[in-house]
Amino acid sequence: MGFGGHREIQRGKVKLYNLGKVPWEESQLIYHALAHLGQEALSLVSPATPYVCVGYHQDVEQEVDVPYCREQNIPVFRRDVGGGAVYLDGDQLFFQLILRKDNPIIPPGKERFYKKFLEPVIGVYRHIGINAKYKPINDVIAENRKISGTGAAEIGDCVVFVGNLIVDFNYKMMSRVLKVPDEKFRDKVYKTIRENLSTIRRELGEEEAKKWDETTLNRLMAEAFAELVGPMEPSDRDRVLVEKMDELRARMVNDEWLFLESGKLSSGRDIKIRAGTKVVHRMHKAVGGLIRADFEVHEEKFGRVHFSGDFFCFPEQGVQWLESSLEGKTLEVAGGVIEKCYGEKGIETPGIGVDDWLAALAQ
Repeated sequence: MGFGGHREIQRGKVKLYNLGKVPWEESQLIYHALAHLGQEALSLVSPATPYVCVGYHQDVEQEVDVPYCREQNIPVFRRDVGGGAVYLDGDQLFFQLILRKDNPIIPPGKERFYKKFLEPVIGVYRHIGINAKYKPINDVIAENRKISGTGAAEIGDCVVFVGNLIVDFNYKMMSRVLKVPDEKFRDKVYKTIRENLSTIRRELGEEEAKKWDETTLNRLMAEAFAELVGPMEPSDRDRVLVEKMDELRARMVNDEWLFLESGKLSSGRDIKIRAGTKVVHRMHKAVGGLIRADFEVHEEKFGRVHFSGDFFCFPEQGVQWLESSLEGKTLEVAGGVIEKCYGEKGIETPGIGVDDWLAALAQ
């Protein structure tokens, strides 16, 4: 993504589409359409009904429990921006900034881009009493918990920067719509999301959060972004924009687009929670049996490691010792930790060596 480019002297005003609640698909189609039209704009929207959104490069069948979503009438949409699968609903207020690639306010480099354009988001959170901070490369955190999901991509001749203010979040549904190997892993995902993702209601409390309704928060967002992009022109969807959205709807709201990347084989799952934190499922077939490893990674250190499979281990507590000994360790030192467990605890795993455990832990 080559942010930054040529300089222009004359530019039109950035348009402001402060639309509030819209049909779920329009919450995605509007910024795609504006980018394809080359129209610089800030769109402020939220979906009237829930849906699941996957990143452009993802295999939807590996990431999302599509049958469950269809049983529950939860649409699934593939965006033209990278990132992971997310559950979206009306408690998440989206900002979508579309700028032409040659706009001189765009700094070169991803980190400088995110740091600059996340300033308005951080400013709004601080204005309402949440001590939000920037965390490279593209996270906003409060008390070390993520409180805004963001991403950027080039679409047509434009750079699109999207993200949200999270008023509240359905942690259970987020963990339910994801494709996971088993329910234990789903529970691990749920707990990790709750521990690492926060909301306005969680930070301020129910009563204080009620003071900041959607209209007020969107007004604050518009004012904050205006300090970066200049005065904006309040706008509504005109015929040209609606026609482009309808054209994209025909291409993007269908199974052919949704299952674009499907059919790839996978030996595991990585679910990013925030910068530096993810939940991982890995499988490794060793001579002595199949090893399944479910674990968290926090700033490159293992947490809550759990091994399962059809291998044999002596003594009986051997696997538990391995799991607890890896807590807080990095992959670089994991081999030494496992060797120490073998030597000091008398662990025996026929047909499985240190390299096999490391293969199951490889990220």
